[in-house]
Amino acid sequence: MVKLNKIYTRTGDDGTTGLGTGERRLKSDLRVEAYGTVDEANACIGMARLHTGADPKIDAMLSRIQNDLFDLGADLAVPDDGKPLEYEPLRIVAAQTERVEHDIDLLNKDLQPLKSFVLNGGTPAAAALHLARTVARRAERLMVALAQDSAEHVNREALKYINRVSDFLFVAARAVNDNGKADVLWVPGKNR
Repeated sequence: MVKLNKIYTRTGDDGTTGLGTGERRLKSDLRVEAYGTVDEANACIGMARLHTGADPKIDAMLSRIQNDLFDLGADLAVPDDGKPLEYEPLRIVAAQTERVEHDIDLLNKDLQPLKSFVLNGGTPAAAALHLARTVARRAERLMVALAQDSAEHVNREALKYINRVSDFLFVAARAVNDNGKADVLWVPGKNR
């Protein structure tokens, strides 16, 4: 259980932060960038939810994803370096990814087929979900870069999960755009 009595500790005043293992890393470290960007995506979803309350089904899906993104941040904050820990670290598991896939399939079945790429916009909810999607994609890129470092470890299921979240946010944006009818479509070369 998390217990926060004091918000500032001054331990980060030197530009470092503590991982879940106790190890100190620079705040610019790729791992810290990755879980910080997951947190940013979560905040964007929170903003999007200000506009999705009219659709309780999608709002509930977003609520579950927000909780899972905290799990993902915890997963990334405790690297699996093979050293024993005094506790079982929280890891993203396949069931979380599968649930997001189920939600994608549920929303996608009612969508108009795409004949062009979709511009970020339409309704306020869709625009906010597209913003959250782009931040989730940035988190994914950072996680992939981190996984390429031979000295680091990233849970493979965590990579699948963040990829699926981005897909979900795209589909959800289309769903709140009147199931695609209010999508703003890209017209190649329109303004030449």
